[in-house]
Amino acid sequence: MSSDLSSLLRASKALTSHLNRPDLPSVNLSLDQIEAQSRKLVSKQLGTATDNDRATYLLAQAHVDAPALSSSIANLNTATTFTPLQALQDTDVAGFVRYAHEQNIIATIEEARKATQESFYKFLEEKEQDDWEQRKKRVFEQLGDRVGTGDNKAVSEMKRSMHGKSLLSVSTGPAPNLQTQNKMMAYDRVVTELNAARLRGISYPVIHALIQASLAVSSSIQASSSQPTIQFTPTLHILSKITAEPPSLPPLEHATAHILNAPLFERKYARVYLGDPESREAVELRRQIAKGAREGLEEQYWDIVERTVHARAMEARLGGDPSVANRIRAYILVRHYRNGEWEDRIELVAGQPLWAKLFYLVRTGHAREALDEAIRHQQPIEHREASFISHFRAWVESPDRRLPKPHRDQLHAVYNAHMLHSATTDPFKLALFKLMGKIDPSRRSVPQVTVTTEDWLWFQLSMVEEEESGGLRGLAEVLLTYGERHFDGTPGHKGARRGVWAGVLLMCGQFERAAAALWEHPETEVEAVHLAIALAYHGLLRVPSRAETNDSTPLSLPNSGPPALSLSALIWRYVRPFVKMDAKEALQYVSCICLSADQGHGVGKEQVETAWEWVRRIIVLANPGAAWEELVGGFRPDGTRFSGFIEQCAPLLKLSDMKEYNAQILIRAAQTSEENSRIPEAIKLYNLAGDYTTVISCLSRALGNSITLPSSDDGARSIEKTASEILRHYERTNRATGKERDAVVRLLKIMESTDLIPLDGDVSKITRRAEEFRDLPEALQRNLQTFLTLTMDALAGVHQKVKNSMAADATKQMALASLRKKSRSLMIFAGILKYRMSPDVYSYLARLDVEIAL
Repeated sequence: MSSDLSSLLRASKALTSHLNRPDLPSVNLSLDQIEAQSRKLVSKQLGTATDNDRATYLLAQAHVDAPALSSSIANLNTATTFTPLQALQDTDVAGFVRYAHEQNIIATIEEARKATQESFYKFLEEKEQDDWEQRKKRVFEQLGDRVGTGDNKAVSEMKRSMHGKSLLSVSTGPAPNLQTQNKMMAYDRVVTELNAARLRGISYPVIHALIQASLAVSSSIQASSSQPTIQFTPTLHILSKITAEPPSLPPLEHATAHILNAPLFERKYARVYLGDPESREAVELRRQIAKGAREGLEEQYWDIVERTVHARAMEARLGGDPSVANRIRAYILVRHYRNGEWEDRIELVAGQPLWAKLFYLVRTGHAREALDEAIRHQQPIEHREASFISHFRAWVESPDRRLPKPHRDQLHAVYNAHMLHSATTDPFKLALFKLMGKIDPSRRSVPQVTVTTEDWLWFQLSMVEEEESGGLRGLAEVLLTYGERHFDGTPGHKGARRGVWAGVLLMCGQFERAAAALWEHPETEVEAVHLAIALAYHGLLRVPSRAETNDSTPLSLPNSGPPALSLSALIWRYVRPFVKMDAKEALQYVSCICLSADQGHGVGKEQVETAWEWVRRIIVLANPGAAWEELVGGFRPDGTRFSGFIEQCAPLLKLSDMKEYNAQILIRAAQTSEENSRIPEAIKLYNLAGDYTTVISCLSRALGNSITLPSSDDGARSIEKTASEILRHYERTNRATGKERDAVVRLLKIMESTDLIPLDGDVSKITRRAEEFRDLPEALQRNLQTFLTLTMDALAGVHQKVKNSMAADATKQMALASLRKKSRSLMIFAGILKYRMSPDVYSYLARLDVEIAL
């Protein structure tokens, strides 16, 4: 048996002899040991199968060797991933350079990926922060307006009677800083003068007035290093060229003689701008916009030329020739001549950079002088470009800077033949050919020529053709893909300029977007409002309907149709912080909302109604006093009425007559004032509107509410004073007679005495007076408990004083008997009207009556 087992062991070892590894020791275990180890191994693994085990089992069924793959992955060395597959020899320079080049490309891609990712997340964070600030601002504005305009439930819960006046202050935002206040004061004078001219029916150069104000602001306020430079004056200058507004700004009192016979500026372009965008007039307007923007940029560049030559006179070597061509020569010398030689690719013609000279003359708006300069050097120019002079003359003399087709075809042929692919062509010569022939407009820049944003924009506007590539609107679509960051720079970074993007949009005729771009930044909100007003005055602003108005932003972008800007929302958000302190100035701005009253499809009517709503809100929010009466009007001591500032501005607010003014402004403002417990102001407004019955009714309610207030309360004293003045006035004019007036008279008497209740002991009189009391207005009946309690308290006080006095017994008894009689009369009166009182009040009166009777 043992021999059989031995042979079996040898045979089993022979089966695995080819798998033996000499580096591993052999393990000799008995059967018992093998069984014990097996049981121990099974006990460890039983019930502990993992997901990896199941996954390995499933993969094995699909003939996938998971353990082998895991081993391969574990032994993978990623450090050699980007090393050459074959080792480079020490002498293989080309291979090493190729390998280094590949590694640089890979590293560059990775760095670019990381930079792009970081830039994206940074931009996303900034955008989220901006959106949050805007949303927070709008929420505060809406909450403030809601409280300020009298949400009945909120107001009734948060105030009582006249003690809720302080709530109105919630609707005003924080006061602007000193720098912003100075800026606002500089611009609001322009709006005041604009409205004065509108009332007189004369034109007013509002854009040039704003330019002067912006220059004054720039000279008085030095921007700190942490704030971006605001580019607003150049934008206004461009707009003045677009609208062809004359540059003079005489004083308003002398303006009539200068402007009276000129075309009226107000809403000059509204009909075309708001009409069919495909009409012939609309196309001409877009051409005018492009031309005006181009001319504005040309004037601004000429100013740069003048300042540069003056600042660097030694390098410019201007000499005694003051001509335009000589100053351009001096400027080119400063810009393109370095260390005794000209910049690369500058071609000299007749010993001077003639192509650059011609281009800069055109760039600064001196095309006629450029033609004269070309003719003076006709021979050397034609030696290089035979047909240039004839093409250039036709282009300069064309009213719309557009060459006939034969000229354009020749220019294209010359350009494609020896300029397009040449590395030595003078860039200014290349730019001149592109401008004249409108060549390759999709390539929007020329190296060494379009070096600044303004140069680039001027070049685009010079290349625009309304019949090709979408014209000005096509250019606007291209610019919108660039976005604000491309032009203004990142806020807070060195060199960042605020307002350049708005100027770019304005040059493309995107007027609404331009004003909205300024409004998006707190430091340019003032500029945004006044730019929008100037645009609306000239008829170059489209406002949205109520259905299209966006609560979160004043800019509306409908799915079909051009953008629109809510001028009313812009103005209200601007004036809201100073409505309480300077309501008259706020009204000046609100009057500008009605500039859009002529917009069609009912939008203009909505604008007028919105302006009326803001006027009513100003009346409610304004501080009471003399300034408030100057705003709404009032009555003099002799009873004559004087008009307020709102009534004087009625033509600007499109209020046709006094009836409409009373109905839309005074009465509705009075109702809102009454809801906000501004009772004296509400009474005065009703009185100014001629609603005398409502005045008396409102007085009776106010006096009834004031009975329970202390006599020293300012609200009660104000109500009493107002009521007395109005009653005296009504007695002289015999107005508002009847029960309501009688109630006011009696309430006023209550303020002075307690004669309302009969205290003489005559039961029939007491009964009759109680019956009469039931017919009195609610304002009196509501305060019955107060009247009776005050009277009984007075009787009890006098009774205690008499009882403790040292007077003779006969006198004392007589006085006490009189007091008992009065107390008993009051209880009879109270008993008849007991149903109007609470049981506690009646018990209190009865207890005092018993004390007086003892």
